[in-house]
Amino acid sequence: MHYKSGLIAASLLLLMLGGCGDDSDSQQAQDSAGAQQNSGDSQGSSEATADPVQLVFGTGGTSGAYYALGGALKSVLEASPMVRNVQVVSTGASVQNIQNLQDGLNQLAIVMSDVAYDAVNGQNQFEGNAADITAIAGLYPNVVQVVALSNSGIDSIEDMAGKRIGVGQVGSGVEASARIALASAGLEYDDLARVSHTGYADSVTEMSNGNLDAAFFTSGVPNSNITGLMQSRDIKFVSIDGDTAQKLMADYPYYQSYTIPAGAAERYNLSEPVNTVAIRNLLIAPASMRDDVAEDLARRFDAYLNSGQVAVGALREVGSDTLDQDLILPVHPGAQRYYETREDSAQGSDAAHEPAENDTAESDAT
Repeated sequence: MHYKSGLIAASLLLLMLGGCGDDSDSQQAQDSAGAQQNSGDSQGSSEATADPVQLVFGTGGTSGAYYALGGALKSVLEASPMVRNVQVVSTGASVQNIQNLQDGLNQLAIVMSDVAYDAVNGQNQFEGNAADITAIAGLYPNVVQVVALSNSGIDSIEDMAGKRIGVGQVGSGVEASARIALASAGLEYDDLARVSHTGYADSVTEMSNGNLDAAFFTSGVPNSNITGLMQSRDIKFVSIDGDTAQKLMADYPYYQSYTIPAGAAERYNLSEPVNTVAIRNLLIAPASMRDDVAEDLARRFDAYLNSGQVAVGALREVGSDTLDQDLILPVHPGAQRYYETREDSAQGSDAAHEPAENDTAESDAT
């Protein structure tokens, strides 16, 4: 009897322990799932609860277009709840801006696509020092504008052989464009009668005096120096097109085709369009920038372009639908998230305005 009672008591004890074990395992599983859920929630909300950031915005010289653009965007970007303040700083422009981003001195910058291309590929001045940079948005293009005296006999880049040409200051972006355009047409400096390393103002003076036959200008459109030259001399624009343009863009993928339109008063009011090439400017950030910050910067820049309050003339020709298109850099994931959301919203809006099938039929019937 005592033996049977002992067996019953032992069995009850095992059942109780087994039940406690199941409850404990279940509770541990629930706790683990809860911890994982909380961890996921924490990661998902980390950006939303993160502190606003301070941005040092690298531009260019104080008299240049980059510095003016930085000043115009300062208040636009500071309106973001993700941004504490934006400090616009004058720099040596593209190369220094990218180096400053790598060194953590700047968090935002404007650069030209050719320099950005060299930076991400670790070549030329960035050899052995490739940069991990991304685009927030594409900006206006720097257009290669070539003008010649009407009586110079220059109608194409090939015609520059044996002529006196202003190619820009040594080491400048203008000179780089001039060398590339000449090379794409099968010419070198030795093929020219004279090579003048003059800046914009001096090239205009030399052409006005008849000492140069043509000159290169790489800038936004219009270039005030060219506009001034048009008041004093009969000049013509020299196209970069056909085989020369195709070779140039094949060899240098950061160049794009560009047409200066005819009849546009704000763009020289030309009688005929001029086909040429251009290098796009970019608004860039390090790849390490928080996604939520990059997303809101792209959103606010896009809104600014569509506000009717754009203060920098060159930005007025930037299409909102081109901000993430045909860029030489990868678009920052946060900025890309904004562009994709914008496109989805636009498609949804279009769908919402399409008439239902029955409505169409009824409309056709009436």
